Amino acid sequence: MSMQPQSIPANNHPSTALAAESQALEPEPVIPRKEGTSGLTSTPESLSTREFWRYLIGFFVFNTLIYAGFTMVTGVLMPQKLKDLGITDYSSALGTINAVGAVLSMFINVLLGALSDRTRTRFGRRTPWIVVGALFTGLGFFLISLPATWAGVGIAYCTSLVGLNMMVAPITAVLSDRIPESRRATISAAFGGGAVVGQSIGNMVAAAFLTTVLLGFGVAAVLLILSGVLAVIVFPREPSSKDLEHHRESLWQVLVNSFTPPTRGAGDFWKAFICRTGLIIAYQMVTSYQLYILEDYIGASKASTAAAISLMSIITMVVSLIASATSGPITDFIGRRKPSIFVAGVLYAIGIAMPWIMPSETGMYLFAGIAGFGYGMYMAVDQAINVDVLPDKKTAGKDLGFLNIATCAGQALGASFTSLIVVHLGGYFWVFPTAIIMTAISVISALCIRRMR
Repeated sequence: MSMQPQSIPANNHPSTALAAESQALEPEPVIPRKEGTSGLTSTPESLSTREFWRYLIGFFVFNTLIYAGFTMVTGVLMPQKLKDLGITDYSSALGTINAVGAVLSMFINVLLGALSDRTRTRFGRRTPWIVVGALFTGLGFFLISLPATWAGVGIAYCTSLVGLNMMVAPITAVLSDRIPESRRATISAAFGGGAVVGQSIGNMVAAAFLTTVLLGFGVAAVLLILSGVLAVIVFPREPSSKDLEHHRESLWQVLVNSFTPPTRGAGDFWKAFICRTGLIIAYQMVTSYQLYILEDYIGASKASTAAAISLMSIITMVVSLIASATSGPITDFIGRRKPSIFVAGVLYAIGIAMPWIMPSETGMYLFAGIAGFGYGMYMAVDQAINVDVLPDKKTAGKDLGFLNIATCAGQALGASFTSLIVVHLGGYFWVFPTAIIMTAISVISALCIRRMR
């Protein structure tokens, strides 16, 4: 996404559990919490079994639905709409739209994360933003289907990113606010697994709407609205933030503080930033252009492309479920994150190399299986790493907003890099080795994080 967009027992089918867990929002049993010197309530030291499952299911459902809707639009429907508009250089148009959206999201995500840190309502700091953002996002993404020019599509897309980041920035901060470290990798696995599963579902569902794009945008809009609404219903009720300490600030002070990146004791924070950015760039260089790679690089027909995208989505979904369900809990059990990152990076690189070595549908299927498993392993611990390296938990929303820039930048830069390579080198051949190099840089950066074992 220009946004990028990143990730979620971790991957059990949520339907049965969701029905049991999404009861009326009665108050949960209170877990003792320590009061910080700032007046902000600190992260709880433990969760009840019921709370744990509600968070696990809530994060999985949220990321599955938001990534399904987002991927439907950015991975298939918007590229197809640009083609249907008769644009000659649709590849460059898509790259431009993604790049502009990425820059916009960088600012929006940080600002909204900082504003949610300052929000004081009886519904809590994060909940109001998530609900309003869900409604805004659904409407915005449907409007992308209406313009008759690529510039109009870009404007509608960039506008919809405001709502998207209204959801993403606050819900990411929930991991820091309300999830203890001992449970964080498992919950992160639900979050990350949902992202990968959602991407797979999004590609698979969108492939069925290649000839009925308008209806596909409507389905995506519904999924995006449900993502935020269902997450708030399933989560334990967020405590009121009305009585939390609040420092009066001028609008200028809010803006300055919001866009001031963490510096003191933030070395590991920025290493995690580089790791996330590079891995998402590498993955998006292929996935954001999968439709064009299949049609223009491999030479598949429109019908064959739709079938290939559907099968790739199923493969990725299955392997990511396995990866997330195992790597997150194992990471919590052994208390180490680096082994998962290293193995994920190796699989990533091998998977990306498959279409390079075998420019065929088989190569793309191998990419979906091998890189998909590595991506699932990484996403299972991604959010846990991000929270672990936060310099100051009191500004979690703002600082995680900066880390979410990595997602936005990674998704947009991945698409932009591919676009530049295609335009200047005349094809997709060099896309794959470039993505492998980005993967290596990311893994090295993660292994240098001192605060993480």
